[in-house]
Amino acid sequence: MRRVGLTALLLALPLAGLFLLLGVPDLDVSWEQQPSHFWLVLVSALLSFLLGFLMAEAAARRGDARVLLVGLAFLSGSGFLALHALATPGVLLSGKNAGFQIASAIGLLIASGFAAASALPLGEGAASAVLRERRLLFASVGAAIAVWAVLALGTLPPLDEPITPEAARGPLLLLWALGGVFYGYAAFRYARLWVRRRAPVALAVTSAWVLLAEAMLAIAISRNWHVSWWEWHLLMLLAFGLVARSVWAEWKREGSSAEVFADLYEERTLGRREYVTVLFADLQAFTTFAERTPPDEVRTMLNAYFSAAAPVLQEENGEIVQTVGDAIFAVFRGEGHEARAARAGLGLQAACAAVPDRRPDWPQFRVGVNSGEAHVGLVQAPGAKSFTPTGDVVNTGARLEQQARAGEVVIAETTRSALGSGAVVDDLGPLPVKGKEQPVRAFVLRSLAADRGEGDERLQDQDAEGEG
Repeated sequence: MRRVGLTALLLALPLAGLFLLLGVPDLDVSWEQQPSHFWLVLVSALLSFLLGFLMAEAAARRGDARVLLVGLAFLSGSGFLALHALATPGVLLSGKNAGFQIASAIGLLIASGFAAASALPLGEGAASAVLRERRLLFASVGAAIAVWAVLALGTLPPLDEPITPEAARGPLLLLWALGGVFYGYAAFRYARLWVRRRAPVALAVTSAWVLLAEAMLAIAISRNWHVSWWEWHLLMLLAFGLVARSVWAEWKREGSSAEVFADLYEERTLGRREYVTVLFADLQAFTTFAERTPPDEVRTMLNAYFSAAAPVLQEENGEIVQTVGDAIFAVFRGEGHEARAARAGLGLQAACAAVPDRRPDWPQFRVGVNSGEAHVGLVQAPGAKSFTPTGDVVNTGARLEQQARAGEVVIAETTRSALGSGAVVDDLGPLPVKGKEQPVRAFVLRSLAADRGEGDERLQDQDAEGEG
């Protein structure tokens, strides 16, 4: 409750200060300092851009429409803020124009639309449509910024002439009225999200929406180059700074792999059932090798293997969920996840076998691949958050890896069925698997259609090496 009280006070003070400055003109002193204005606005724009970029990346990785829309709000605001900075008189342009005067208000209005959209309770279909059309959304924001840049920085009509403060006040108040409704709705919805989750990032975003609405009001009624005018610049910096500070604190608390925007994720992102393919890999007889080998040499081997394996998994859009000791756990989601995981398994074996400094006594990877329905969601362990698939498909995948020999890729029947006739496999038949009442049918994957000849030859060589 103390944090809520401090936040409410923080959000109320700017408005009180603004009305005090306007009510007592002697306090609203003039200070026209173009370089300070340029750097203040540019820093705000860069901070907003960084937050938007990180949110867009997290949204794409997790498939979360809410975080994507929040990211678009910050990105659109950053673009118009940057144009406002560049149009500062004496920087790129010798004098004022309409583009300089109203760029921030336009950017904040567009941002408010994305903020309100992010607060809507989107159904699964609508959320999927937002994610599917994200490139179009980014392109639209980029196009709007580019058009404004050409008109404002090129001093082209209708932005070529400055607008008097009196003439601008009415349109700017209309923009604030619309933006205020959007930001107000977003703030209300995010405040409710904070009440449910008690999540610091959600509270920071709520505060940002309120501060940006106040900034829009200050843009409309402040006196140019007076203290009241500088206030709205500081309000925007404060809005983005609060979110950045909260995200940074979350990153420090959770570590570099933290899901720093998990506080904002939709419920379906926090946990849903999804068809995926999991891949497990570890080094056969690693414990014995590590027992008789100096630690520095073990580390050298693991670094060499992991450096070769990670790019192969990432090339197939696999997400490395966990690495522990010599073991790798990766998940493949989305269209064609079975084939991508199978290619990754074969590619991992080929890449590790081709490590330049590989010694003959180094153990080899064995790989298990399984496909099926898993629960994919946020797992909150003490001091860490991670998105992890759980369920029988994961457990069975781990057991299949233990059935593989060194250099082999063992796949489940579900994966084999998805690969079709192009896959060359050896049928292992039903295998007894620890923890399963019924045997699990499995196959050794030799090659896929695209690399059949190379794959057969490679795996035969690995089998011969393993037997030797």
